[in-house]
Amino acid sequence: MVVIRLARGGAKKRPFFNVVVADSRNRRDGRFIERVGFYNPIAGEGEEALRLSLERIEHWKHKGAKLSDTVAGLVKRAGATNAATGIQATAG
Repeated sequence: MVVIRLARGGAKKRPFFNVVVADSRNRRDGRFIERVGFYNPIAGEGEEALRLSLERIEHWKHKGAKLSDTVAGLVKRAGATNAATGIQATAG
C-alpha cells in the first residue's frame, strides 16, 4: 500500500521532516516515490515551517494513497492557511 508520511531528517535535537509518498513496507527514512513537501517544527520567526504540494497530494490520494495521521493534520493546516491568505498551493 502507498502512504504519504513524514521522513525524518535534520541533526540530533534539530528535527526536520520531508513529506514523502512511499510504499508502506519501506523504512521510515528509506526509499520513497516522491517528495511532496516539508515540515520544520522548530522554524524561526522568518522561516518557512511548512510547504506542501497539495496538488500532488490530491493526485496520490486519487491513486489510492493513504495519509498518515500527522500528515492529514498538516494538510488540513496548510489548506486552512492557503484558504485564509488566498495563496495557491505550491507546485513543487
